[in-house]
Amino acid sequence: MATTMQQIDQREVMTLQHYLKEYGQQAEVFVGQLELLENGRMEALAAIETLEAMMTEEGTVLLGIGGGASVRVKVLDPEKILLSIGAEVVVERTNKDSIEYLKDRIIEMEASQKKVSETLDKLRSQMNEITRRLDSGCQQGVPEGQDSE
Repeated sequence: MATTMQQIDQREVMTLQHYLKEYGQQAEVFVGQLELLENGRMEALAAIETLEAMMTEEGTVLLGIGGGASVRVKVLDPEKILLSIGAEVVVERTNKDSIEYLKDRIIEMEASQKKVSETLDKLRSQMNEITRRLDSGCQQGVPEGQDSE
């Protein structure tokens, strides 16, 4: 019987299964990175909303105090913002500059999300190809006229 698919041996099956497992673990890492990036993006958006609310006449914002509890507070100096810029470095910036910095970080996170998503899509495509190859190899191993269960 002529076939376009090359029959795969047991070693190749084991190798493909190993790759599939490794790719699955890598995919989990990338999904975790996407979640972290999305959480960071949402946190930055919430910070921007709070910074903008501080500049209104009322200027009252919610301050999380832990345990799911918050209090309404009025910020004494809403123009001076302490902003973490990484590596445990905190700088003082104006409200407007802080908002711009956070918007830039959001753009960076969205770009990173796009790259990670593209990598994850490629990885999933490779996983699908390996799965297809394994499935076709298993079907070739079943004698004609028998169904695999």
